[in-house]
Amino acid sequence: MSSIAMPSLAPPRRAWLTDLPVLLVAVVWGSSYLAAKGITTAQTVVAVLVLRFVAVLPVLAVAGRRGLRALSAAQWRGAGLLGLVLSAIFLVETYGVVHTSATNAGLIISLTMIFTPLAEAAVTRVRPPRAFLGAAGLSVAGVALLTQGGGFTSPSAGDLLMLVAALARTVHVLLMARIKSVQGADSLSLTTVQLGSAVAVFAVLAAAPGTGEAPWTVAAGFGVREWGGLLFLSVFCTLFAFFVQMWSVRRTSPSRVSLLLGTEPLWAAAVGIAIGGERLGVLGAVGALLVLMGTGWGRRAVDPATP
Repeated sequence: MSSIAMPSLAPPRRAWLTDLPVLLVAVVWGSSYLAAKGITTAQTVVAVLVLRFVAVLPVLAVAGRRGLRALSAAQWRGAGLLGLVLSAIFLVETYGVVHTSATNAGLIISLTMIFTPLAEAAVTRVRPPRAFLGAAGLSVAGVALLTQGGGFTSPSAGDLLMLVAALARTVHVLLMARIKSVQGADSLSLTTVQLGSAVAVFAVLAAAPGTGEAPWTVAAGFGVREWGGLLFLSVFCTLFAFFVQMWSVRRTSPSRVSLLLGTEPLWAAAVGIAIGGERLGVLGAVGALLVLMGTGWGRRAVDPATP
């Protein structure tokens, strides 16, 4: 009897122990928009990206050195291509954060959850469920209202850049699913090569004239607040987040992890309003609610098992 009774009590506790770190990742990712906004200007985007990822790349390389040695030439090329796309995502996303609010950034980027199934349906020529199309329409309407905090005006450049970043994230997800060489690769090695490729792109851009301040110049001008923000982005939003995802997927379902990470835009809005002093206005608040409702509805339409 004890062997039957114990599982009925133990799983909820184990589930919470697994869920809490993943939820914390969603919180730090939601906070990352305000953190990036606090230490980055239009002239320091490339430099901050170099500093952020150079700090974590050696740790990933050491941790995954065995897997890196085991990668084939095709896997290196596939991961390198994904890294180029990833560099574009970070560039557009960071420039977008500089030119819009952290709240808008987090909510608009959540449209990736809508764009990805739509893009996959276009590629596979399989029509998505009607409920999903309704959810997509609701999310788009929400973004339209979200960007109209001061009335019906044109979206800001930052809002449009975040929309492009959401589309770029969609391309990245589709490529990961369709590049056969990377599908069997170790996830740590794959991430390390991608980040290495992205850092190489950032370094080349930093050396080019007209791309802003040099990384060492920016680093020399950082104070305690800026270094704290950079370490938060490097250690928590990159290293901690990656390792928690690897740890949690082995202990629970990918759908459960995805569901918890899907709360990121909610935390982005909460942090932007509570700490950043941002205000949505009535239209913005309605838009934010529609985005959250639409992405949640869309996830359930694509995966009925999602709670």
